[in-house]
Amino acid sequence: MHATIPHWINGRPYLDAAAPKLPVEDPATGEQVAEVTLADDATVKIAVDAALGAAAGWAALPAARRAQALYAFRELVRDHIDELAAMITTQHGKTLDDARGEVTRGLDAVELACGVPGLMKGEMSEQTGRNIDTYSTLHPLGVVVGITPFNFPVMIPLMMASVAIAAGNAFVLKPSEQDPGPALRIAELAQEAGIPDGIFTIVNGQRECVEALVDHPDVAAVSFVGSTPIAHSIYRRAAEAGKRAQAFGGAKNHLVVMPDAPIESAADAISSAAFGAAGQRCMAISVAVAVGDIADDLVAALKQRTEGIRVGPGTDPATEVGPVVSRVARDRIRHLVSGAVDAGAVPVVDRSRIEVGGHPGGHFVGPVLLDQVAPDSELYRTEVFGPVLAVVRVDTLDEALELIRTHEYGNGASIFTRSGNAAHRFQREASAGMVGINVPIPVPVSTYAVAGWKRSRFGDTGLTNASWTFYTQPKYVTSRWDDTVAGMDFGFRPN
Repeated sequence: MHATIPHWINGRPYLDAAAPKLPVEDPATGEQVAEVTLADDATVKIAVDAALGAAAGWAALPAARRAQALYAFRELVRDHIDELAAMITTQHGKTLDDARGEVTRGLDAVELACGVPGLMKGEMSEQTGRNIDTYSTLHPLGVVVGITPFNFPVMIPLMMASVAIAAGNAFVLKPSEQDPGPALRIAELAQEAGIPDGIFTIVNGQRECVEALVDHPDVAAVSFVGSTPIAHSIYRRAAEAGKRAQAFGGAKNHLVVMPDAPIESAADAISSAAFGAAGQRCMAISVAVAVGDIADDLVAALKQRTEGIRVGPGTDPATEVGPVVSRVARDRIRHLVSGAVDAGAVPVVDRSRIEVGGHPGGHFVGPVLLDQVAPDSELYRTEVFGPVLAVVRVDTLDEALELIRTHEYGNGASIFTRSGNAAHRFQREASAGMVGINVPIPVPVSTYAVAGWKRSRFGDTGLTNASWTFYTQPKYVTSRWDDTVAGMDFGFRPN
């Protein structure tokens, strides 16, 4: 008998015994460890109604009172880092060390949100007319929805929920059905911290649940992270319903290695960024662009590292790369690798069909290094979302920048170089929303924004600090306290 992961509605677990359920697997073994109950339209309505009922009272609290609850929430999450990391490893598969890093990065967003009293300030201008002042105030939207991916079951929910709740909204989370357990634990900690019932809600489900949330008339905004086709679909559906939406999609992140780059440092950084979390990060480096005559030396250094990476279950302290999330993901990655080789890519290292002793049912894909990958190949154009690194060789920085410019995705891009001129040019010209200079994964700290360009993002805002504008709406007030003005004037004049 497996534990059933319920919804979290109005501050308590919610189960519909007749609702369909899905198995939740441990990717390292392929065995079921739990089941998750799925929401239908009726359950979504109950959840949104509860959130709507709580939203007004929460919004009416002083921002400092909301911050106090978030400070308590921060401390509770910090106290439970190891517990949350273990849950991530069991249901997602990433190593315990990587899982702890995810929770810690999510905590950055909670700490940002604790500063809400100073971050939700409006503006004021005196004497915009005779004895007239104009000012703005920021107001929460009401009920907002977050739809989050399997690859960061704690970090992305915290990035969304922290700012949304701090701003005075009620937040409804739809986590991935592949690893929903950590989200439920976060909701329990939020209640323990003093965040009122109904302000942090969880509904589990698939397409029916997502569509019901997006379509619900009392949902004011939708934030999504996932694949580009679904991001585009959700963004369009929400926009057609007149809702605010931000939807973050796929990526194909390039790391350009210039001829003057330190080979050992670049190879270490690329290997870590390409194969960490089994490549299941939206900011993973999936393309190394070797410029000029550095290519052979770079590939040799990458080969050495790729062959030596330890693959195994995330619970083993010696493991560096764990399994991918599902058998479907494993088979898709293997298919893309074999297709790339058939299309002419050179398999420098191909560990895609690795077998891990004692885990015959595990969803393991070992690191893969492919050289001379063609820019028109399926593997180059597609977001593989696995531990696969493609090397593309070019002669100049111009060609490298053109590769980045012409790819449909624009999440992140990095360069390794000792040249300030090359770095500065790359910073200006790289067609990506997040750029790294001698940094392989350029995700900014929470006081900035997480957001890509092109088909990696739909909407004009980002996560973390950029979300204040997404989760609030401004009100502009023009005020006069002067009773000396009298008489009618039918013209439309300045104040």
